[in-house]
Amino acid sequence: MSRHLAEDLPDATGTKALRVWLESSGYARRLLLGDDGDPWAEGAAKYLSFFTQARGLLRSDVAVVNLGDLFRSWLARHPDLAAEMGSKRRATYPLRRMLEEQGPRALLDEVAEAVGAHLQGQVPLVLAMPAPGAWLAEAQAAAGRDPEVDEDAVEDAAMYIADFIRCVAQRPVGGLLIEEGEDPGPADRYAPLLNAARHYRWAVVGRGVAPEGAVRFDAVIGEGDTPQGRDVSTALFAGNELPKAGPAQFFYAKVPVNHPPEAVLDAVARLQGVPV
Repeated sequence: MSRHLAEDLPDATGTKALRVWLESSGYARRLLLGDDGDPWAEGAAKYLSFFTQARGLLRSDVAVVNLGDLFRSWLARHPDLAAEMGSKRRATYPLRRMLEEQGPRALLDEVAEAVGAHLQGQVPLVLAMPAPGAWLAEAQAAAGRDPEVDEDAVEDAAMYIADFIRCVAQRPVGGLLIEEGEDPGPADRYAPLLNAARHYRWAVVGRGVAPEGAVRFDAVIGEGDTPQGRDVSTALFAGNELPKAGPAQFFYAKVPVNHPPEAVLDAVARLQGVPV
């Protein structure tokens, strides 16, 4: 059973399920596994154990599996792949070679199946990933290169990511979260990825996207009054006053990795108690 993120995104009726989206994977990893812990290192069963404990710590209206973390873990444990990623000069080769590796595909397929069965359709399962240009630059750096990203390369990167996500097309995934880096990329070049996600009926949310690219997403997350997902991370964990979200908005907060657990619980309770 799957639950589609599109069905939960708030609208003017104020009746949709998504109110609070928490990003707490780094915080939960430190708390449950220690500073050097890696939930991906021992297969799908160990990841599911971590995932269920993490959701027990903090409940969110979405359940997120981070693909960037999956590949960071894989590369740390398979340095030969990182070396091979740098073996050809083409700017897009490091990302393409990384994403075509069969081990991470098989692991993600098993994790998506296990997590989906655990969730039983109670909340949407969302796959989070760096935006195509950001992931391209990260793969180049992992291969020992200086980042080299242009708009044509971004479109190629979106195509490679679109091919990669086919490995979970039959799993109970409900949406994608595309996360930009410091310099938002050209969202008009993300078409291969966006089209693939919508073919699977997955809503696509962009975090930190350029204003002119927002129209290409089903929702965006950012600071200020305009985004449908209001990022209140800074105010929340500084103990400052929180804004009121409109009926068509939801709150997003990223839990600081080293924040004290008692303070995290208090902050999340305060956030969840903010009226619409």
